Amino acid sequence: MAILDPGKTAIFGSYVLAEVEGQPRVLRDHWVLTEGREIAAVTPTKPEGAEIVFDAPGRFVLPGLMNLHNHCFSEAVARTHSEDGAGRKNNQSIVYTVLLPLTKRGIEILSHEERLAVARMGILQLLKGGATTAMEPFRNGIPEMFEAAEEMGLRFYGAPYLFSTADAVAGRDGTVRYAAASGGVDDGAADLAAWDALHEAWEGRDEGRIRLAMSPHATDTCGPDLLRAAAARARELNVPITTHLAQSAGEVATIAARYDGRTPAEYLDWLGLLPELLAAHCIASTDADLRLMAARGATVLNCPRVFARAGTVASFGRFRAQGVRTVIGTDGYNMDLLGEMNAAAMISKLIAGDATVATSPEIIAAVTTEAAAAINRPDLGRIRAGAKADLTVVDLSHPHLQPTYEPQRALVWLANRGNVDVVMVDGRVLLGGGRYLHGDEAAITAAGAAAIRRIWDLPEARAAFEG
Repeated sequence: MAILDPGKTAIFGSYVLAEVEGQPRVLRDHWVLTEGREIAAVTPTKPEGAEIVFDAPGRFVLPGLMNLHNHCFSEAVARTHSEDGAGRKNNQSIVYTVLLPLTKRGIEILSHEERLAVARMGILQLLKGGATTAMEPFRNGIPEMFEAAEEMGLRFYGAPYLFSTADAVAGRDGTVRYAAASGGVDDGAADLAAWDALHEAWEGRDEGRIRLAMSPHATDTCGPDLLRAAAARARELNVPITTHLAQSAGEVATIAARYDGRTPAEYLDWLGLLPELLAAHCIASTDADLRLMAARGATVLNCPRVFARAGTVASFGRFRAQGVRTVIGTDGYNMDLLGEMNAAAMISKLIAGDATVATSPEIIAAVTTEAAAAINRPDLGRIRAGAKADLTVVDLSHPHLQPTYEPQRALVWLANRGNVDVVMVDGRVLLGGGRYLHGDEAAITAAGAAAIRRIWDLPEARAAFEG
């Protein structure tokens, strides 16, 4: 499954979302030329000398879409077990009753090849969902995520978790407990050492395509000492820092009880973590929390569909209305990034009762320019000469997308992952005609699914899902 070095490729777009004078603009009937790992030109005339040419009409050429919050492994464990209210004890979040414990057991029972099979299946889903860049928080016992991303061509920010304990558990009331919160030993030092080892092994692979992010798991699973140490290390190494924040009412209550009535956002601000933080979910944040995050330069990672399956609202428009940068991720539940964009727009309009919020250009920016700004990558999320040759090409010629008057609206409101035609990362064409070009999709899927079924067969999995 080795991927050849990038050459020269010309892609025709009936529509091209290019950067013109610093602003995104849809150009009609233009070509995008890539050379090596960069975009060389955007031109109305067909470039000469390209080794690979995509010239089909009806394509919308977009900057490579960026998915900054995803969980390939843990959400695969829960797939089709957690919808319709299934698998939930006392209507609590499945994070601490299902996802974390079963992922931990899966790491223990699966072989290296089986873990790699799950990782490959996840990377395949990300690519077929239109993403060229993904940020992936996962337990540090799954280094195979880096291996799969390097092998399959995705631009990857691996974010191995840090916990104050590896065995955080939720009681019947939803409160998460760990030893350090009660004066016991904080296990975070071991996780930080494991993170350092992965950073040493993987940071900067393939000319910077593979990178790390710092990822203390959540406010209720990480104590103050670990959070401060993680932030200091991230800033020392100039890597992004991400965490889960205010993802449930139980988390809010836990933090208030532990830390003098503070909200999760106030807790992180007290520790100095909010500046440039990538904060996933934030659904239980107050408006004041969101304004504080905006003032500190934090970013909300909005994943609406994973909460919608539980009847909970995660409104992109609500976060944006408070001035905080908001980007869109899939959380691993359903890695169709186009579908997630549609959900973000639709839920926002329903909650606001206003059709003019969360417009198509805003939603597209949330997975291109805004996402790139959130991780300080001006070379990503835009089509202009000198930017990275990361492109997502969507086929608008399908009947449900015709006739097309405004392509950005067509993309957000009518398109889905089945319309993703070409995906390019670092000048390498990874998907063509919607198919992965460097491996057997059926074999990748079968191997990954078989590994996950081994976890489903565990007695504790049956108890978690069916008890």
